[in-house]
Amino acid sequence: MLVVQDLSLWRGATCLFDGLSFEVDAGAALLLRGANGTGKTSLLRVLAGLTLPERGSICWRGERRPGGMRGLAAYNGHSSALNADLTVLRNLEFYARLCGWQGDLGVLIDELGLGAIRDLELRYLSAGQRRRGGLARLLMSDCPIWLLDEPFTNLDAAGRRLVGEYIDRHLGSGGLAVIAVHDPMTLASPAVATLRLGVD
Repeated sequence: MLVVQDLSLWRGATCLFDGLSFEVDAGAALLLRGANGTGKTSLLRVLAGLTLPERGSICWRGERRPGGMRGLAAYNGHSSALNADLTVLRNLEFYARLCGWQGDLGVLIDELGLGAIRDLELRYLSAGQRRRGGLARLLMSDCPIWLLDEPFTNLDAAGRRLVGEYIDRHLGSGGLAVIAVHDPMTLASPAVATLRLGVD
């Protein structure tokens, strides 16, 4: 279980959230809703250990984690975190080695609809194709927690369905997810809660 208690974060003179508390169980997803600038991305970064809060605690399975969920969470932000000078295949080969992933990379690339462009450099890909490449990096992680920032951005209908299926699979295997969203999102898991930040 992920437990967040009394979390506060400021951006300059602006308080993004104060006294924020929530819990997310294994097999469950928490959807972060709110207008632009209300702290959805900032909260994900705090959970990932990329930003330090002013106050509060983050615990995993009863253990306090001052550095957030670093090492336990896979963070998928607005950037694909892939190298524009490398091909799709070379990028994902690098991440497979980095993660120690032993799966079939060719199968994963094909599942994500990237097979025809596997030998293209990232700089030539559309925003949606880059998003799919970033999803591949996420799927190669063995992390129990997924932190997803607008995972449907730049994806067509088929891509959105695919992302939803992967999230459902992750939750079904006992993982959990915290997902920043603008539009309504439907998942198969009944254990989906919504947390609204700021004024929606």
